[in-house]
Amino acid sequence: MLRLVTIPISHYCEKARWALERAGLSYREEPHVQGLHRLYARRAGGTATVPVLVTPEGSIGESELILSWVDRRTAPERRLFPERPSECEQVRALARGFDQRLGPSGRRLIYVRMFEQPELLLRYNNQGVPRWEDRALRRGLPLATRFINRALDITPGVEAQDEALVWREFDAVAEMLADGRPYLTGERFTAADLTFAALAAPITMPAVYGVGLPPLESLDATTAAIVRRGRDHPAGRFALRLTEERAQDVAA
Repeated sequence: MLRLVTIPISHYCEKARWALERAGLSYREEPHVQGLHRLYARRAGGTATVPVLVTPEGSIGESELILSWVDRRTAPERRLFPERPSECEQVRALARGFDQRLGPSGRRLIYVRMFEQPELLLRYNNQGVPRWEDRALRRGLPLATRFINRALDITPGVEAQDEALVWREFDAVAEMLADGRPYLTGERFTAADLTFAALAAPITMPAVYGVGLPPLESLDATTAAIVRRGRDHPAGRFALRLTEERAQDVAA
């Protein structure tokens, strides 16, 4: 069976989970907390980041590469990357843009907010990890916070810049969808749609996700306001629609 090494709350790991489930590929998830994930990612044949997908052909340590590997094992009519080169390049460019901008900014923004609610953070961050890792992170949260701040380039005031970038990304997606198209590149669901919806999760807090996410009423007022704005935004509504379609697709 395929093995997927993750930080369970990670939206990049959610990309991999979504693609695997959509393709009907069975896998076993191996979830770990931040910091320790580096050790397990390297042991699995990756670098210092997750997700890492361990396959019979070797290990894959980037979410985009995982999507491509999965796509080669998916029926042509359900593939995430179009066959026509020009269309495929458009999809890859959109997905990479979300990976480079929305992913890091949304992640930093929500980490900064959740660090102010440590008990809530730990409750949802540590789902499914080994019990000793849960205990270690709880006891060492101040040290882990410094590690995460350094690893993600979290500096004083960065959340204001990240929030502005998140809304620019949401606005750009809304503009693309303004002509009524059902998906970002037209009539077909692609890796661009999956990537956007997965990486928007810190802002939209969807009901459909690989692990449970905090309910709106549990968040502090500032974080709840960000999530409400995300859910009400046309791009946020689009992302939530895709996660609902995902649930229906898996159920079918």
